[in-house]
This record gives sequence, structure tokens and C-alpha cells, in this order.
Amino acid sequence: MAQIPERTPNMEGPLEADPDLYDGSDSSLGDEVSKYTASLTSSIERYPIENGRRYHAFKDGSYVMPNDESELDRLDLTHQMLRITMGDKLFLAPINKPKRILDIGTGTGIWAIEVGDEFPDAQIIGTDLAPTQPTWVPANVKFEIDDAEDPWTFQHKFDFVHVRYLASAIVDWPKLVRQAYDATEPGEWAEFEDFDLKYYSEDGSLKEEHHVQKWISSFLKAAEDFRRDPSPGPKIEGYMKEAGFEDVQHEKYRMPVGPWPKDKHLKTVGAWNLVQLENGLEGFTLRLFTTVLGWKAEEVQVLLANVRKDIRDPKIHAQFDFHVCYGRKPK
Repeated sequence: MAQIPERTPNMEGPLEADPDLYDGSDSSLGDEVSKYTASLTSSIERYPIENGRRYHAFKDGSYVMPNDESELDRLDLTHQMLRITMGDKLFLAPINKPKRILDIGTGTGIWAIEVGDEFPDAQIIGTDLAPTQPTWVPANVKFEIDDAEDPWTFQHKFDFVHVRYLASAIVDWPKLVRQAYDATEPGEWAEFEDFDLKYYSEDGSLKEEHHVQKWISSFLKAAEDFRRDPSPGPKIEGYMKEAGFEDVQHEKYRMPVGPWPKDKHLKTVGAWNLVQLENGLEGFTLRLFTTVLGWKAEEVQVLLANVRKDIRDPKIHAQFDFHVCYGRKPK
């Protein structure tokens, strides 16, 4: 049996704030082209524009986030943040010389590309709703346009199935995990990495009257009304076990909002998190609040201006959690 990596002590002990903090006021796609990639038409790339932001055209309305350059830059930044959070690792599962790797919800494709470099003898497929990935990639990496919630029709099973950061994007998580199980080779691994987007503070510094708390509470309600779970992270371990995975391991990481922690590693994570949150606030919020909650775009912008002040306040020690679950399909 493959050796399980040592557990990361990210969640051990109380999280202290740093008192000495700044003033917060202030290649190609390969020879084989999938049916989805081959059938890309102008309609897929004829992106709808809402409130000045560009969104997916394929399955328009099924995903709340934009796919414009600003959002793609944020996704790459978030990738680096998560890699730092996980101890400079792309994954935790103890995979060994994989031949085929699948990355569901690949986004900009940065994870698939880096894994392709790490395993040059493996074939990596990344899928997403939009063709926003680069065309010059390692020869062993290719991208396909697909909806993760549609039936999976891959010709081969995979030695590693990777699913990351689909909070607020999936209607039926148990089905998604079952599809990952079915797509995994017997004896091989799948890994899910996702958030619990409920904000909290360990010291009571985050209060109900804070704008950031009002914002996240409204966001969670809107995502749930939209039937997309905004906090799948803590549930995935159970989904994996129900699907039939064995040796399921579950790691939880603190994600501070801002560089307020005293701990050096968490201070770094918090600084990255603050930047990606500030860059993503408008994208997270506009479509959900205007289409689901009925807000006007101007009302959203007023709220977000106040949220930005809160997340830069070093006296508000907000955080949320990031979960990594991986398991092996029985032989």
C-alpha cells in the first residue's frame, strides 16, 4: 500500500494575531483532439457581458464567475496561494508514476501544465467550461471544453483524478465524486481540494455588523439559492467514502484574510489571500447578487467598497478553511 504523507499541523493550536502589523487604513493540443475541442465554435467564444464583466458562453448562466483577463489573473494567483498553503505541493495523494491524469475544472490550466512538467511521461487532460487556457503547453497536456456535471465520456480511466476549487459551481457534489470514482483506475487515487467559505474568527474580532460578514452571509445565501454549494470542503470526505474510495485522508488548512497572523507561514498565506480576495470581490459578487438577490449593480459596488475596508483592517481577524481530501479506488 502506498505510504500516506505526514499530516500538516496547520490546524493545531490557537491562531495568534501579529501585534506588530501595518496600518490597515491605509505545444500543442496533441494529435488527438476531443469532440468538444474539435467542435469549438464561435458561439462558445461569443462571451456574454454583464455589468462590464465577461462570462462563459458554453452553458451560459451555470457558473457565477467571470472569465475575463482580470479573473484569469486572479485564478493563477489563487493557484500559487494554494500551492504555498499546501507546503509548495501540487497535490497530497501519494501517486506513483501516473500514466494518465485528469484535471476537472482546470481554469487557466496552470495546475495541469505544472503537473505535465512534473510527470513528462504522463498524459494530462484538463477540462473546463471555457477555452481560456494557453495554446502553447507541454506536449503531454491538452484541454477540452466540457461541463463536469454532464456524463463523463473519457475513453480511458485515469491514474489520478484532480478536482479543485469548484465551490459555488456544482449542483450535485455526490454525483461529481461518483463520476471521479468511476473514472479512476482501480488501485489509483483521486483528490478533491475545496473551500468552506463560511468566514469566522477565533477571537471574536469578526462581528455580525462588519460589512465583510454581511457580504459573505449574503453570498452564501445567494449561492445556495442558486443551488451551487459554496462550502463543499468539509463534506467531501464523506462523499468520497460513500462513493467507495478507501484510505481517504482529509487535511484542513486555515486561510486567514490578510497578513494579521503572527505565524510566518500563515502571514504569507493571509497576504496572498487578501490580494486574491480584493481582486475577486467584484467577480464573486456581481452576477449572484444582481441575478439571484435582485440587487442593483450600484448597490453591490457600495457594499464592496466597505468590504475592502474591513478586510484591510488588521483588527478584524477573519479566516475561512481550505480542505484537501484524497482517496484510493479499491483494486
